[in-house]
Amino acid sequence: MKKIHYLFYFCLLFSCKHDVLNKKETPFVDLEKLEESGNIASLSNVKISNDFENWLITNGYSNYNFTRNDISGGSFGGKKNASQLIKKQPVIFIHGNGDKATGTIFGQNGWTKSINYFKAKGYTNAELYATTWGDANMSNAAQKYHSKAYLLYVRKFIEAVLDYTDAEKVDIITHSMGVTLTRKAIKGGAAFDDVENVFFDLGMPLTNKIDAFVGIAGANKGLTSCYVTNGNTPTCNRINGFYPGNTSNNGLSEFLLDLNQTSHFEGNYVYSIWSLVDEVVCCGCLVYGQNTCKINGQNGEKSFISYPYGHFGLKDYTTAIQYKMVVNHKTN
Repeated sequence: MKKIHYLFYFCLLFSCKHDVLNKKETPFVDLEKLEESGNIASLSNVKISNDFENWLITNGYSNYNFTRNDISGGSFGGKKNASQLIKKQPVIFIHGNGDKATGTIFGQNGWTKSINYFKAKGYTNAELYATTWGDANMSNAAQKYHSKAYLLYVRKFIEAVLDYTDAEKVDIITHSMGVTLTRKAIKGGAAFDDVENVFFDLGMPLTNKIDAFVGIAGANKGLTSCYVTNGNTPTCNRINGFYPGNTSNNGLSEFLLDLNQTSHFEGNYVYSIWSLVDEVVCCGCLVYGQNTCKINGQNGEKSFISYPYGHFGLKDYTTAIQYKMVVNHKTN
């Protein structure tokens, strides 16, 4: 029998009722996005440019396989050639658990809509970057955690884009598990992979290299569904997973505890986008009365209380907000 994605399963089975979900709200309509939607292109057969790929090989990044030719839509970004000018601050997109860089299937379409929106606003492929951490297999989602492999992969991708573009700073937009992975990749420092039983160091903080950081549908204080599983899956484990603890101040996973001990290390401007109808984070984004989707020390946020702004809709239908956060440093 196929394994069921635990986060979906338990959030649906033990769905936390919140009376605010019954309130009526006129869905946010992104008029700019609707006007430009005719230009939305499928990016599933696009990968990083030959120029970027060759640069990665020449500069010692080949072992990380950022190109991900093994996956359709496994990567994106890069200059056409070495002489192409980069005029805008580069944006890096980090996807969530089981997703990939770009695609066409709901839940696995990656950053297709965001990339197309930014391109419609004048960005080029040389200023937009994405890769795929993990196997892009939703059925294996419960087996993924904040591992040494994933943390180093995200960290090195950020460093590679900074070096390749020669940018003083970059902007980073993240979704779901990509939020917490990237926050630690930026924070740097010591870490421990309990499954591999190995200590490692991510290096110095990258805070001064990040302009705006956007965390969409992140579980920064854990997942209620992981309390239900008692931390018995890799995704929910008590060391490197999303275990929320057994009370509001006791038992939060060591990874999340470390992540939340300091604040505003993600960049100059830190934002969150979240929803009360997030079917994966669940429970109105609440964990022991605290909003798990917000980021400590954030500069601002955008929230929703109705569909289509569920876990994946938050990524796909907030492209204009993402743009305003990284370019204008505003939430509306």
